[in-house]
Amino acid sequence: MGKSFLGLGALLLVVGCQRARPPLETADPDRPPSDQRAVVSAPEARRAANDRFIEHIDALRQKGRLLPDFSVVVEPPFVVIGDAAPGDVRHWADHTVAWAVAHLKQQYFAKDPSEVLEVWLFKNADSYEHHATRLFGAEPTTPFGYYSRDDRALVMNIGTGGGTLVHEIVHPYIEANFPDCPAWFNEGLGSLYEQSAEREGQIIGLTNWRLEGLQQAIAARRLPSFHALTHTSTHEFYELDPGTNYAQARYLLYYLQERGLLAHYYRDFAKRVAEDASGYRSLERVLGEPDMVAFQERWERFVLGLTFP
Repeated sequence: MGKSFLGLGALLLVVGCQRARPPLETADPDRPPSDQRAVVSAPEARRAANDRFIEHIDALRQKGRLLPDFSVVVEPPFVVIGDAAPGDVRHWADHTVAWAVAHLKQQYFAKDPSEVLEVWLFKNADSYEHHATRLFGAEPTTPFGYYSRDDRALVMNIGTGGGTLVHEIVHPYIEANFPDCPAWFNEGLGSLYEQSAEREGQIIGLTNWRLEGLQQAIAARRLPSFHALTHTSTHEFYELDPGTNYAQARYLLYYLQERGLLAHYYRDFAKRVAEDASGYRSLERVLGEPDMVAFQERWERFVLGLTFP
């Protein structure tokens, strides 16, 4: 269906298309009548979904969270809100949010997050710091953007580009589809798509700014083993990071991607997480590596051969 433009006071509301998403279920004439009662027609389902987003936006406006110069684009499961020109907000919603969601779902995720999530796109550093503090009561701790699980919001300085936005989109999808995912894989997958593109219809991560520091750590022989990385707790990953956790996780997943193994690893890990919470045994199995020390040496040579830009 085409986009529909709905007036909402001073706001511009754009109801997003369902690009590259499974069709809504419709009634099957071969089903017994008892089953038919549970089926919602596609038009009714679309109206119910749109109503849910409109109600969410109206609640934001009543709470005074939406200012007159904000534009709003509905791109399920997100409400994208920005203080740039309306066309710019639409562009980010179409070409970053919708693109990332469609490709991540195609490759990894069966389910959308169940709640409406907000994506706040602020046009520069001053706007980002001011509005993030106004809306969420605390100054941002990163100049790029972040995801707040408690606020169900992605908050971005979109003036720095869309890489952080794609990274943060990964996190609510991991929560919805892989709730027992450890921090190392959650951040590794998000970080992989900070610099991303499309190859043969699939989203891929490209080399990025994290490479230089990782190569320096490898040369200095101060990189943890993969066993140590995958067994870090959430506290250890974030708070006791030797300065390499994000990069090491990212480029391990980059290696799997380049060998055509990443989606397979994700599925195997998620399926077996109850018996392998770290994902380390799944990693051994998917790689087919009986000697992970020897594998890490080969992986380090692979990383040292990468370049950016």
